[in-house]
Amino acid sequence: MSEIKDIKKHLHELRKRLFKIIISITIITILILTLHINTDDYRNITIVYPTIEPFNNISIQLINHLKSKLIPENVELIQTSPGQAFFAQIHISLLIGTIITMPIILKEIIDFMKPALHKNEIQLGRSISLPAAILFVIGCCFAYFVTIPYLLEFLYTYGQYAGIMTFLNITDFVTFVLQFLLAFGISFELPLLMYATSKIGIVDKDFWTKNIRYSIVIIVIFGAVITPDGSGITMWLVSIPMILLYFIGIKIVK
Repeated sequence: MSEIKDIKKHLHELRKRLFKIIISITIITILILTLHINTDDYRNITIVYPTIEPFNNISIQLINHLKSKLIPENVELIQTSPGQAFFAQIHISLLIGTIITMPIILKEIIDFMKPALHKNEIQLGRSISLPAAILFVIGCCFAYFVTIPYLLEFLYTYGQYAGIMTFLNITDFVTFVLQFLLAFGISFELPLLMYATSKIGIVDKDFWTKNIRYSIVIIVIFGAVITPDGSGITMWLVSIPMILLYFIGIKIVK
């Protein structure tokens, strides 16, 4: 009976913490879908303030920004069925909401696991929360400024030279961008993951050096899976940064 009570207690605790995470992400998502960011100049000072504009919200502003910065010339962004633009807004809002609430998510995960962790593991988890969020943002920025523009330009150059007019579905575009933002955001956590697992003794510090070959193969396979073309060129654009991160992780561990 005591074991059943413990299980129920843990499930109740898990439900409570998941509820906090979901509520946090939901609030941020609703705000992004409701507010519009305005800028005005007052005495050479730029003032930023929000207004309520559901049909011209922050997610729409982000989509327009992505369109102007990432989509190559002569490529048109279109909607092929009702609702695609709206669902694209929701996808972007959820991603931004998740990134903003990342500290809350990490805190709730650590607090839930606290009874099963040692004191040093709890301290480690708290100490890496901020670096984890920073690395995730750096990974997203790398994908946004380096990887995605080159990939889109490379993939649509074929159609341009063939004289083919290219149309890009907004759902496919947003999915493509979010896929790479998440992939790079998570992959940039690799050095921190290597450090944490070695620090708490899951693996020894020599594990990563001994398994370099296998790790590189896994990274290259991952790069091949998430890239949309079969040329092999874009695969290395994803794999090479991750391999460099792996070697950085080895240095940090040592």
